[in-house]
Amino acid sequence: MFTNSDVLETIRMVEKEHLDIRTITMGLSLLTCIRDSAEETARKVYDLVCSKAENIVKTAESLSGEYGIPIVNKRVSVTPVSLITAAFPEKAPLVAKALDDAAETLGIDFLGGYSALVHKATAGYEKTFIETIPEVLASTKRLCASVNVGSSKTGINMEAVRLLGEIFKRAAYLTKDADGIGAAKLVAFCNAVEDNPFMAGAFHGVGEADVVVNVGVSGPGVVKKALEKIPDADLTEAAEMIKRTAFKITRAGQLVAREAAKRLNAQFGIVDLSLAPTPAVGDSVAQILEELGVGRVGGHGTTAALAMLNDAVKKGGVMASSRVGGLSGAFIPVSEDIGMIEAAQKGEITLDKLEAMTCVCSVGLDMIAIPGDTPATTIAAMIADEAAIGMINNKTTAVRIIPAPNKTVGDEVNFGGLLGRAPILPVHGADCSRLIGRGGNIPAPIHSFKN
Repeated sequence: MFTNSDVLETIRMVEKEHLDIRTITMGLSLLTCIRDSAEETARKVYDLVCSKAENIVKTAESLSGEYGIPIVNKRVSVTPVSLITAAFPEKAPLVAKALDDAAETLGIDFLGGYSALVHKATAGYEKTFIETIPEVLASTKRLCASVNVGSSKTGINMEAVRLLGEIFKRAAYLTKDADGIGAAKLVAFCNAVEDNPFMAGAFHGVGEADVVVNVGVSGPGVVKKALEKIPDADLTEAAEMIKRTAFKITRAGQLVAREAAKRLNAQFGIVDLSLAPTPAVGDSVAQILEELGVGRVGGHGTTAALAMLNDAVKKGGVMASSRVGGLSGAFIPVSEDIGMIEAAQKGEITLDKLEAMTCVCSVGLDMIAIPGDTPATTIAAMIADEAAIGMINNKTTAVRIIPAPNKTVGDEVNFGGLLGRAPILPVHGADCSRLIGRGGNIPAPIHSFKN
């Protein structure tokens, strides 16, 4: 039972501390849409998405009004499209257009799932599919893509990593008039999860039900305000405060998630408690770390503070819901976090430090702009580094990097909205093409053999 003080606290968190439901994401299985031709499959895909998700926007708006909690994004994720188009991978863009058209019809923000799972090896149809990604992202508005290139159980598929270095370059080039935004809608994963509600990496896993509702809750501002109340507390007390705050945020998310699933005639999936920042002042993960005592995010102590934050968020969330899932923790996207943007502008956070931070955050190198002339092999090496961190540490890692066409260090990209803006960060100039050119697989670590 909620007390008056609980209600007032929630109102305060919404009005002054940027508490929101970042996304309601409906996951849809497309397996029943497979037909003999790409054209017929695309028609079935469009019809299924439009019929199953026709009420998602209306339901989200109703819940937002009833509970007084902003629901920022309404999204859909689908079965990895490479599986749906395996018989005609060169025509996968027809299904992509059907999905993008459905997203426009529904009025949703993004649709995820133009995805391929090649963590052990790349089948011929998967390679053909992956090669369609740049053109698809350049010709659609709401569609997002992802590729899982490794896992702790299978190792890292370096053939796929090498190919993705080229795919990121081409996706950015084909959208050069928009600062390379195509690359911002593409994610390379290691240990991708099947119930992630956040874009651009969301897809609907094959082990999921036909229709599922997953909710992503976000409240960096709430956590920061809570820490401001205990400025002299030791780190044990600070961790406890973060846990209690994460518990409250997750309970609000579970309430909305269960009701949304009921009204949408879907199975309740998970609540993803991820501190996902925005470019708005007061809604920053970086500023939480600075409140803990890091002089500027990127300085010494940043990784330790982030590790504590991520762990405390997970512990608080798990206590609040029996179905915490997705990525749940702290995101560190550069372009989407005002504190990260400011640190990058001042040269106080670098790619090397960001890579170190990905060892203890929820995802990886996220929304980072680099010079447009960066070689594809260098981008592939960044993906390989992140995949190695995920593989060895049994965690999800990802790369969403934007080689901004015709831009270099000192310039800036600006995507607007939640995608934000970012200064171009320098990359190492050493040639890693020989490493990437070797291909093959990086074997799974010895601790993966647990059967």
